[in-house]
Amino acid sequence: MTAPTTPKVEDDGASLISILDELTDMVERARAMPMSASVLVNKAETLDLLDAARGVVPAEIHAADDIVADADAVLERARDKAQEIVAQAEAEAERLVAAERVVALAQERAEDIVAQARVKAARLAADADDYCDRKLAQLEIELGTIASQVSAGREALAARAKHTVDDGA
Repeated sequence: MTAPTTPKVEDDGASLISILDELTDMVERARAMPMSASVLVNKAETLDLLDAARGVVPAEIHAADDIVADADAVLERARDKAQEIVAQAEAEAERLVAAERVVALAQERAEDIVAQARVKAARLAADADDYCDRKLAQLEIELGTIASQVSAGREALAARAKHTVDDGA
């Protein structure tokens, strides 16, 4: 049987990958049962690592939620800024129209300001959407990597178990 070790998991810095790596290492180092695909592992140590993994997964999901919330906040700020720009443009247009000497010029200028404000608002909204998309794509890649690593680990364990059974037969 393997010597009991204290899990290398820290509440603030643990990642699911490191916990899974440690579980894999524990199974690989475990003493095999004679004429069996089974191994002896320290129950308390394994349960500690599984509890740590359960504790980390919600934190990573919370981090993903934070990214989405941050992206939503950026989008909301961009929309607010766009509305502010449009309101300022409309106020400027009204002020210019009020001046008798430059009524025609003021109308033309006001239309330009409103058009520029709308273009800028559309650009800000598009930039915010792009930011959200990039963050979600990054999260998707990271979650895909985790899923691939978990799958590869499970396949390796299954192959090892099959190999051990085939060798023992």
